[in-house]
Formats: sequence, structure tokens, C-alpha cells
Amino acid sequence: MGEEAAGRVVGRVLGTQSATPLSFWVGLEPGAVVQLDEVVATTREVPGRGEVLIAGVVTNVEARHEGAAYDSDVFLIVQGVLPAAVVESAEVTVTRVEPEVYVPPLPGTVARRAGAQERERALYFDVMERRVPVGLGRDGEPIHVNLEFLDGTRGAHVSISGISGVATKTSFATFLLYSIFNSGALGAEAHNTKALIFSVKGEDLLFLDHANKRLDDTARAAYRKLGLEPGPFGSVHVFAPPRPGDPNGTPHVSARTQDVSPFYWTLAEFCRQELLRFVFADAEDERAQYTMLIGQVAARLARLAEPVGGAVALRSSDDAEPEVCRTYDDLVRFIEETLTDEGTRHGWGAGLMGLGTVNAFLRRLRSSVRALSPIVRGDLASDASIGTGAQVTVVDLHNLPERAQRFVVGVVLRGEFARKESTGSARPLLFVVLDELNKYAPREGGSPIKEILLDVAERGRSLGVILIGAQQTASEVERRIVANCAVRVAGRLDAAEAARGEYGWLPPAARARATIAKPGTMFVGQPEIPVPLAVEFPFPAWATRPAEAEAREPSRPASGPAARSARDPFAGLGDAGDDDEVPPF
Repeated sequence: MGEEAAGRVVGRVLGTQSATPLSFWVGLEPGAVVQLDEVVATTREVPGRGEVLIAGVVTNVEARHEGAAYDSDVFLIVQGVLPAAVVESAEVTVTRVEPEVYVPPLPGTVARRAGAQERERALYFDVMERRVPVGLGRDGEPIHVNLEFLDGTRGAHVSISGISGVATKTSFATFLLYSIFNSGALGAEAHNTKALIFSVKGEDLLFLDHANKRLDDTARAAYRKLGLEPGPFGSVHVFAPPRPGDPNGTPHVSARTQDVSPFYWTLAEFCRQELLRFVFADAEDERAQYTMLIGQVAARLARLAEPVGGAVALRSSDDAEPEVCRTYDDLVRFIEETLTDEGTRHGWGAGLMGLGTVNAFLRRLRSSVRALSPIVRGDLASDASIGTGAQVTVVDLHNLPERAQRFVVGVVLRGEFARKESTGSARPLLFVVLDELNKYAPREGGSPIKEILLDVAERGRSLGVILIGAQQTASEVERRIVANCAVRVAGRLDAAEAARGEYGWLPPAARARATIAKPGTMFVGQPEIPVPLAVEFPFPAWATRPAEAEAREPSRPASGPAARSARDPFAGLGDAGDDDEVPPF
């Protein structure tokens, strides 16, 4: 054993515990200390195969009195009356055997803290041709994710779970995007790679292109250790709904004024693109009769609507005079009158349906008027749809009712998915960040949004559409979506949620730790590494709320440090939007 390896010795493989090719226990040398998540390695000579490296991650550490028989013996031992020794041991879960000769390490074999090269091999970093840093491990060294499990080469999609306000799910999602864009793993593709972020919790995600005033030198050093230069996102455009009642379509935001565009759909678009089905985009009873009427009415609107600027002219029957609908309320009223009139309802597909079914459809349609009127317009002739021209596109939904949020998410995702299908190429990639995934793709029931998200999860990999979904409870998300996520991440978890089967990728010790994890600590699982790795990602270098945003010149991010507490860099961060309100900067 070399002098350097001898200096890293932590103990020897125990013989009192069974050692297997998949796990073993190490008795620690007096004075030696190892903690969870450290990488430990040992070797064994195998006849005819030479030296075999057996390396793994510490998943449990125990300390006990050897020689004590009763709990009360601890007092006698401390007083020196009863002889006993303090013994510490660590359980190591094997992550890699090189070469692949699966034999157990022999009891008494020296175990050592892995050096730089052994750590790379133990965690498979040496075979990751394109790797993305996701944070620092417990040993202070970088932890990586293989880009091939993010870009669709061998897998795709990310699932992030954790308690709202504590797990920092949104902060980790934005850090992951920043790392993908700036780590160099994408090479020349990075410039054309896009991200689409739906913001549902306040205006905290509207300042990704502003430097964070709270970033300190410690955080900057962490970024540089990960091979990243700290700074805000370089290309960001924000889309927000118009202010209610504003005839000019002014974006409904208060803190940000630059690079903000309104989004809405004209009545002509609404009819032509058959967007009516997304008005009923919440999880529904698939046996409900009115769901059959939705498609028939939507198809009729697409066939009969004649654009009049942004408005539409419609006929309830072939011989009726055209009626011009200039607002969403007008359109709903037209549909209501047409379906309740005995002379016209047959031509719109409601003739064979009972009056109760038609009324159920109309009740739900009428209840959507308040929610959708600001974003389905007939008074504005020009289209104002959401585009992904900037590298990062933020769609602000926090000022919209939940029903309107569902409508926007469904329509935008359908449009982007169709656009990617039409190109026939998976490049450039589009990363879609969607919080509250359990609301849009719940385990029970069906909806148009759920269908699209299932399509993204199952076919998005081949089209270059990558989902980064965040949710408080993965157990309430459609199973097929979670199952298709190659990378799984968990922050602070509720104890009852952590016991669910969806977290089977977390070993028991990791599940227990997840219930006490502090903000900024995440457990990351990926296919190549058999155990999840605990990582701490650095404090965001971009503003996560208006009060953190440095003033900047148009399209030019400013720079300059500002003091913040080094005691707890994630204090008050949580998920974006879960903090108390702060005044606009």
C-alpha cells in the first residue's frame, strides 16, 4: 500500500458481520471518523483476475460499547468500574466493482477513504463523457449527473419532490438549468437549447436575469468548484397575462417592467385551434356524459367560425344570421343559447343527449367566464401567443385563477409539443419546468393536460422535450410519468410521504434523513449509481425574489457583491413564492 493510501485508512472489513459483493461493514480505527455519503474503497486479490477494486458509499454508521450487557452498564463504564471499549463501524453499500468480479471483500482487509481517482470510479464519473454538476457532496467535492440521462440519449426527465417552502424544489430546478446551460456539457448546443418555466407562485421567478445581491464569496467559490461561473441567466423573456379590463393588453406584473410581453388568445384562435377542450382541463370523471359534447362543440366552432379581426362570426344554423362574438362571454352565451334551443341543438351534437348532460356542460362552461376572459380576447386583433425565442421563457401564471392556469399550461404545452413534432428533430432541446405536477397530472382521473404530460413523458425523449417536474407528493402523480423520469430528486420530505412506494429508490437511511434535510440539501438518484447521493447546491446567483434583484441596464446584467448571512445561506429561500411578500425593487 502506498504512503498516500495508508494515510487514508479508516479501518478494516469486519468479520462479525457478513460481507457480500453488494455491501459490507468496516470497523473504524481508533480516532478515525467517517460520515454518511463518504466513499470508501477496498481491494481483494482474486486468483487469475488480479486485484479487484470494491468501492461504495457509506450508508450507515454505528457506535456502541463492546462488552456491555445492559443499558445501565454505560454508567459503570464511564466510571471505570466495568471494562468496555467504544467501537464504531460503518456500513458500505457497494456502487462499483472493477473489474466486474463480484466477490466479497475479505474480513480484515484494509478499508480506506477513496482518493480522487477512486471516487471518480466509485461514482461512475469517469465514464460520464458529458456530465452536469448538481452540487457538492458531503466531502466537499462535486457531484455530477450524466447528461445522457437528461437529454434523451439514454433517458430523460427529472422528478423533484419535497415539502413546499422547505425543500427548495424550484431553486434546485433553476440551478439544474443553469448548470446544464453553463457547464459545457452541451457544447455548441447550449446556445440553442431552450427552457420553458411556468411560474405559479408570485413574481419570484421573473428576475432570473438579475444578479442576486445576497450572493457572497463562499457561494461564488462553490460555483467555481463546480466548474461554473456565478451569475444570472443571460437570456430571459417573461410572458404575463393582460391586466383585467385593460383594453391595451398591458402585462399584469408589478415588479418587472423590462422584457415582459402579454399573452392571450384571440377568439379566432380559440375556435380554429379547438381550445375548448382545455377549458375542461381539470381531472374529470371519464364516465361523465358531457365530455363527449366538448369535442363536438369544439369541432363545430373550428368549422363555422369566421374571423372578424380577433373576434368571430358564428351561425347557430345554416340559415341563421351570423352573430359576432367580441368577448369570451359573448362566445359562451352564443353556445348556451344554441345548445338550449330545440331548433339548433341537434346540429351541434346535443340532439341525442339528455337535457341534464347539456346543462352539466353549460354550467362548467359558464363558470369559466371569469377565469378565462382576460386571456381569451376578441377586442385585440393581433395574436399574442407565448414564444420561446429567448433561452429561458418564463410564463407568469400567479395572477390567474387555477382554472385559467390549467388552460394556459395545457395550450402552451400542446403547442410546443406539436412544434417539436413538426420539426422531426430532437435538437435543439426544450426543457419544461412545471411545478405542482400532481395538480396537472394527478394519479386518478383524466384530463387533456394529463394526456399531454403523459405524451411528453413517454415520447418527449425522442422529440427533445424534457420535463423537469416538481411536486410535494410524488405518490399523487400519475405513475407512468414518475416511472419515465431517469433522474429523481428529493428534498425535505414528510415522514408519511417518505414511506410511500414511490420513494423506493431511497434506502431506509436516506428516507429517514430526508425527513430532517435542511434547505439546499437534495438526494439525487440516477440510473448509473445504485444509491442516491446527497448534494448541497449553492445559493442561487440569480435573484429569487424582487428584493434580491440588482438593478441592471436593459439586457445587461449588473455585477457586484452584497453581504448576506453566511450562517444559513438558504434561510427564507424555500420554494419560489412561499416567502412573505416583499416590496418591488
